[in-house]
Amino acid sequence: MQKTIEFCKRIDQAVGGGGKWAIDLHTRFDTIQTIYNKQILKQKLRMTKNYLFGCDWGTSSFRLRLMDVSKHTIIGEVVSNDGISTIYNAWKARNEDDEVDRQYFFREQLQKQINRISEKVGLTLDGVPVIISGMASSSIGMEEMRYAELPFSINGSKTQFRHYASHKNFSHHIILISGVKSDYDVMRGEETELIGLLSLLHAQGNKIDKAILIFPGTHSKHLYVAHHQLINFHTYMTGEIFHVMGKYSILQNSVDLSHMTELSGSNLSAFRLGVHESRASNILNSLFSVRVNQLFHKLNKKENAFYLSGLLIGSEMKSLCEQPHEQLILCSGSHLFELYQRAMAELGLLERTMVIPAQLIDQAAMAGQLKIFQQIKNLTL
Repeated sequence: MQKTIEFCKRIDQAVGGGGKWAIDLHTRFDTIQTIYNKQILKQKLRMTKNYLFGCDWGTSSFRLRLMDVSKHTIIGEVVSNDGISTIYNAWKARNEDDEVDRQYFFREQLQKQINRISEKVGLTLDGVPVIISGMASSSIGMEEMRYAELPFSINGSKTQFRHYASHKNFSHHIILISGVKSDYDVMRGEETELIGLLSLLHAQGNKIDKAILIFPGTHSKHLYVAHHQLINFHTYMTGEIFHVMGKYSILQNSVDLSHMTELSGSNLSAFRLGVHESRASNILNSLFSVRVNQLFHKLNKKENAFYLSGLLIGSEMKSLCEQPHEQLILCSGSHLFELYQRAMAELGLLERTMVIPAQLIDQAAMAGQLKIFQQIKNLTL
């Protein structure tokens, strides 16, 4: 078909391309070309109609997955350190020399990652919609969006989202998911993980009616779920405080943070000591004991880092000791899993705790994005 069109165009050019016959011929060629383009487009849509890009865009990390909606499987994936903060700062720097639309700039970065997946899987993925959760809806993201409010339904029906239509420079429709707020706390991204995790657990026959879900991280979240709704949540700056204390405070010369994956007997003993100390004293006082440990040679720097971790994780978790009748669900897919599990054991919390396998946590954001997409799939894409 394409060769025929090109051949006919060359004949038309040879006869001048300006007469009535030539004009009529051009019209026919354009019609044939349009039909041909539509056929190609339909073919592409048939190939990609069951596909969806799921993007988990955090403050310091980026993860994009190509998903088969019908099979709930991952076809391709890319990850990078190009988190929202990095992209926002790059946009600001570029704006100093040349004013660039913020949403255009974020789409431009997103397209680069889409191209990486396209190359990996060997498919043309034009027109595949993108659903984004995390910090992309924050004040440093594509566009700041208002939060959904509590109580928040865990089936995804109360999700706040915004739809961005495709255009000539970016062929993908975007669904941007916002976060959730209470009167004194906010989160972006964990709500999607919560929706996905509970959906996965329900599919396995584990129906959660009432529980506190613990999501460890830089800013750990404790999510309170009851009767199919998120009713409350608390944020703990555990990971960030650990980083700041260990890198920038007076304690930086008392700890070595480069060996936190070495779960040796002596390191774990130091960690348990820190958890135990967190119950016995105020955290502002006990933090200084990290320096004392080093000055009096009670612990070496590697062990002292684990002691510091135990102090902070223990301080985060000890509030759960005051809620003895609540079911707990530990949701950690990183090396923090081992430390949080040991802290819960030290605090006597493990007997009423469901521990979620790491591979299930890894699937939670994807499952949540699919669940939310199903809730809004009547949107014209």
